[in-house]
Amino acid sequence: MSDLKPKRFWTESAVVETGGGYTIELDGRRVKTPAKAALVLPTRAMAQEVAAEWDAQEKEVDPTSMPFTRSANASLDKVHHQHAEVADMLADYGDSDLLCYRATHPQELQHRQAEQWDPALDWAADTLSARLLPVAGVLHQPQPEASLTTLRQRVHGLSDFQLAAFHDLVSLSGSLVLGFAAAENWRPAEEIWSISRLDELWQIEQWGHDDEAHALAENKKAAFLHAKRFFDISV
Repeated sequence: MSDLKPKRFWTESAVVETGGGYTIELDGRRVKTPAKAALVLPTRAMAQEVAAEWDAQEKEVDPTSMPFTRSANASLDKVHHQHAEVADMLADYGDSDLLCYRATHPQELQHRQAEQWDPALDWAADTLSARLLPVAGVLHQPQPEASLTTLRQRVHGLSDFQLAAFHDLVSLSGSLVLGFAAAENWRPAEEIWSISRLDELWQIEQWGHDDEAHALAENKKAAFLHAKRFFDISV
């Protein structure tokens, strides 16, 4: 496969209001998604982020440096055509949520999980009207059906752009509850990310730091924080 990247061919990018939202023009030519769909974005804030990424390209276009453009493309080319399937996949996290599966030992880890994870479950019960129950061990135990139904309805109610961001909030944290907690500003996104990594941070305390694992975790954290920002500017 060729490693050649497309050359920059424009001198100016601009945000333009269009039917149903905003788009980006490069020297008057409207940007399209990889699937050739019109790049129509729901908010000016999102359009400005995307336009800034196009502006930042120099001699060659580097898609890896354009996270907002990639997320917008995914919203239009993928999520828009598979909204129900994506929503169902994410809603399924509720029945095996990270926060519900607790260590059987040692006591210090059990205490730390209760201290950090119970408030998130309480928040979901109070704010989302969905109580999920913690269990000891890793064997699956079903959650209350009414709670799962409530969470599923909330996921299906997200827009295409919100759902694209929500996908990363949930899949990176391993928790439907923490995905909603980030989306709904329960606590700062960085704190929610740390809560999702409780078990990994415990292992680091026991066994020491690993440079490769740390680099991977930092990449995931950056993706999580980007997803939060993308969600916020979707409405």
